[in-house]
Amino acid sequence: MSNNIVLNILRFLGLIIVQLYVFNNMNIFGYINPLPYVLFVIVFPFSANRSLYLFLAFLTGLTLDMFGNSGGIHAAACLFVAFSRPVVTRFVYGVSYEYNAVKLSKGTFYERVLFILILVVIHHLVFFSLEVFNIASILYILKKALITSVGTALFCVLFSILFSGRSE
Repeated sequence: MSNNIVLNILRFLGLIIVQLYVFNNMNIFGYINPLPYVLFVIVFPFSANRSLYLFLAFLTGLTLDMFGNSGGIHAAACLFVAFSRPVVTRFVYGVSYEYNAVKLSKGTFYERVLFILILVVIHHLVFFSLEVFNIASILYILKKALITSVGTALFCVLFSILFSGRSE
């Protein structure tokens, strides 16, 4: 049990530090700024306490908001992903979600990629909608969210493959 807690603390700290010091300073093609910290919210154990999960998702976003002076948009986007994860899990994994038998590392590669991609797109749509906060810029929001989602999803899938453990 304490091994899972240590693993999640290390995952949280690692993704936050990598986001702050590497990815916040990265612009791919001058337009794509990946946000792979959302992987912590995506791969948090499905069997964990729901209240703890929501709190940690909020804390993840709030930490980035404090360091990035972004006014709460990371926290709102992470919390929205945390609330929508059960629906996406049911959509991707089907009946096995009902029995609490879902583990991201046990799914097929297609399921893993689809699950990560859907949640990253949801995160980015909320994030960029709050960042721009102008309905007249809906095409810009969609373009920015979808293009950045591809870059973020690639890094998230790469990280989940490289660092996948048995306790996800």
